[in-house]
Amino acid sequence: MAESAMSRSVRLDPGGEPSPVFGGGAPSEQLGAASPVDRAVWRLRSRGCWEDAAALLDPYAEASTAAALRRAALLVEQCMFTADGWAGAEAALRAAEALAQDDEERGAAACERGQLAYTATVLGVRDRSDEARAALGRAAALLPPTARGRAMLDYRRGLLAEHLSDTPQSALAAYRRAHAAATALDDELLCSFTWRHLAGLALRDGELAEARHGFAESLRLREELGFLVGMAPALTALADVEPEPEASRLREEAGRLFRLLDGVPTWLAGQLPTV
Repeated sequence: MAESAMSRSVRLDPGGEPSPVFGGGAPSEQLGAASPVDRAVWRLRSRGCWEDAAALLDPYAEASTAAALRRAALLVEQCMFTADGWAGAEAALRAAEALAQDDEERGAAACERGQLAYTATVLGVRDRSDEARAALGRAAALLPPTARGRAMLDYRRGLLAEHLSDTPQSALAAYRRAHAAATALDDELLCSFTWRHLAGLALRDGELAEARHGFAESLRLREELGFLVGMAPALTALADVEPEPEASRLREEAGRLFRLLDGVPTWLAGQLPTV
């Protein structure tokens, strides 16, 4: 990856971890926005235990579209980090699509469908780029302008523009829309990804100070949120724009976390110091 769009995306972090946007924070209306289930799902997810987190939503996912969408999003995220679990993610996504009742729910499901197709393409599993574009286009047509899911949709359309279409200006516009919306929604996890990819484009243009600021903000947010599984990519990205010896220290810390999580995310293999 002469330097293809796909290879650049893997090196810079394909990103795309779904923030808990669609369907709100709770797997059911009765559980409330900060239920024990929500907290347990987050703890497991943030440590890379996606299947265990998804299993906690099983009792709700049969009847609740919001829970089914969250469950599908967890398993789609697992594919991005591990390049595995495709069949489970497909099954969860089909179940969520079958439950969707209105345009916003159908748009949310289409957004997850687009992310799964993008992930398969960018990780070199199978070229599903046409499916990714079609699904995200369908999501854009279905989601109302004021829907919370618009922030995530813009972010994912930026990923497609940058890494599959190689149109950085379109990606920049999409990331900026996503960042503004995520900031307004106080979605700090999504902000950590928009900061990261805005910084990546700045680095591509030679704006080192701007890139360093964006990567540092992304790392700060992940530290504050306790998003452990996203820490190694954030540390590695910041190391790329820091001088020595700070760069080596950051990479060593990233390597420690990578080993702690048993080699997740898989696309960092070969980029980090070994013991």
